[in-house]
Amino acid sequence: MPLPDILPIKPFTHPVCGEVSLPGSKSLTNRALMLAALCDGPVVLSGALFSEDTQIMAEALKRLGFAVTENENNQTIRIEGRGGKIPAESADISVGNAGTAARFLTALCAGAPRGIFTIDGIPQMRTRPMKGLIDALRSLGADIRCIGDEGFLPVEIRARGLRGGKVQIDARESSQMLSALMMVAPLAETEVSIGLKGHVREPFVEITRQMMHHFGVDVGEGFKISRHKYLLQGPYIIEPDATAASYFLSLPLVVTGSLKVRHVTHDSLQGDACFANVLKTAGLSLGIESASIVASFGGGDRHGITQNFNKFSDTFLTFAAISPLLDGPTHITGIAHTRKQETDRVGNMAKELIKLGQKVIETEDSLEIHPQPLPRTAEPIEIETYDDHRFAMSFGILGCHDLRDDGRPWLAIRNPACCAKTFPQFFELLDSLRRESSGGDGR
Repeated sequence: MPLPDILPIKPFTHPVCGEVSLPGSKSLTNRALMLAALCDGPVVLSGALFSEDTQIMAEALKRLGFAVTENENNQTIRIEGRGGKIPAESADISVGNAGTAARFLTALCAGAPRGIFTIDGIPQMRTRPMKGLIDALRSLGADIRCIGDEGFLPVEIRARGLRGGKVQIDARESSQMLSALMMVAPLAETEVSIGLKGHVREPFVEITRQMMHHFGVDVGEGFKISRHKYLLQGPYIIEPDATAASYFLSLPLVVTGSLKVRHVTHDSLQGDACFANVLKTAGLSLGIESASIVASFGGGDRHGITQNFNKFSDTFLTFAAISPLLDGPTHITGIAHTRKQETDRVGNMAKELIKLGQKVIETEDSLEIHPQPLPRTAEPIEIETYDDHRFAMSFGILGCHDLRDDGRPWLAIRNPACCAKTFPQFFELLDSLRRESSGGDGR
């Protein structure tokens, strides 16, 4: 059912109870699509995410000539890998605002032995960092031409393979650029030795390293990667999205109660799984049951925290959005790089919290939030999402707080449909959980 342009959030009038199953990880699904295309033969992905970003990646592979068969009901995708070759001789690819697709596909096309390909996105994607990846691929022999501003989309790639050797990459603004380079390195004529310019956030790079190993290619010490074929025996099973889990793990802190988040565990490949421990510091109780996390909060103090979110920064919005409900200030650091993601996440989070009456101290790399009473306005306060799915979902959780103690919405989300980027059923699932927790009385 389509979402309205402005969605009032119905608060929970009872403590949350029950369990939720989450969609597959976007990060894992798009990496798996890339690695499957690089394999020599067919690959089946199980538990795949079907969302705007993963559909962009799958459609791009189809335009490049790959045989891709999708079954959303079974959450499976089958890709006929071509061992580093691209079946189409030419293609125009649109990546929307999907950073993973933009960077991975640029590397895939540059690593192919032949073909002429253009890659472009929406205006916001044209401002997102690509230069580090483009420069690194060029130093390995790729012919990449920036059609607009140097170092940004759109690009034209005249594929002629990669020669290998030593290469430096500046992936400080996005670790996706390093991951993209790593995944195509086995296609090069000789061993690729990757040196890093500056600090790169490790968790997503580690995901790439472990997934490459699962697909038959090892990354040596110092990012040395030899020429090798990707091969996979059996299906590749994709974990539920740990960032999506952050919203539902936070929910008991907002509305009290207990919620089981199925098939999400502490030993996840995904660095964002660490967010559960941040919530524990704030007062949430965590338990493990049948390979799932059970999050509980019975009331009492909800503590403000001081936390560096650099290694799991997609979740900082989740915590910042619920910070008005906490006892004491929250200091979030390590987030400067998020100013160049879907939107300026630091600056715009500050704007929305100030709209809610909060005292916010903003620096280039941090937010300090001092909780103030939330305003009780006659009409719901509208939260701007900036076409950023994480704003929609994070403030969607805050809106579940029963501010007026009568179940009336006090907060509304503008453009809630933007969550289709990674979690199309988010608001449907949240509403279903609210109804289940209230015994089905609709309140």
